[in-house]
Amino acid sequence: MTDHPPTPDAETLAFLQSVFELVRAGDADQLGPLLDQGLPANLLNQKGDSLLMLASYHGHLEATRQLLEHGADPERANDQGQTPLVGAAFKGNLEMAELLLDHGADTETAGPGGKTALMMAAMFNRTEMVGWLLSRGANLHARDVGGLSVADAARLMGAQDTAAQLDALLSQAP
Repeated sequence: MTDHPPTPDAETLAFLQSVFELVRAGDADQLGPLLDQGLPANLLNQKGDSLLMLASYHGHLEATRQLLEHGADPERANDQGQTPLVGAAFKGNLEMAELLLDHGADTETAGPGGKTALMMAAMFNRTEMVGWLLSRGANLHARDVGGLSVADAARLMGAQDTAAQLDALLSQAP
């Protein structure tokens, strides 16, 4: 027999919903005291999105910082296999990516299909993010589960700027 956690009552569900809403809105002033009082920093919603995933995806640096300082796991993927760093790369948010890496995110953690943050940035033509991720140790030679390189993934998505950027780097690489 599998033990299931008890179903929260309506008041608890409403509180949890309000927590996820304030994180989406980036309300760090209200989030901080809740974390100080023991709100789990790795709390997940029904889609497997952590508070950190939501704060970082929506670009809320201070809320993200507070969650990380309270132990939120920057490597925790949601139900779709996406990590906060992959989300920041998709959005092209350099400040967020830097904050996540400074708190333990790994440039090589792959999301769905083996796509790394570098691949995600390349696919969505985020040239600045591509250069920055490479400067932080991202693997220029990474391949997804289908064998596509970072440059191949960029070309497949029509991201001509990052494809050219990567091709130029590859032509210089040993």
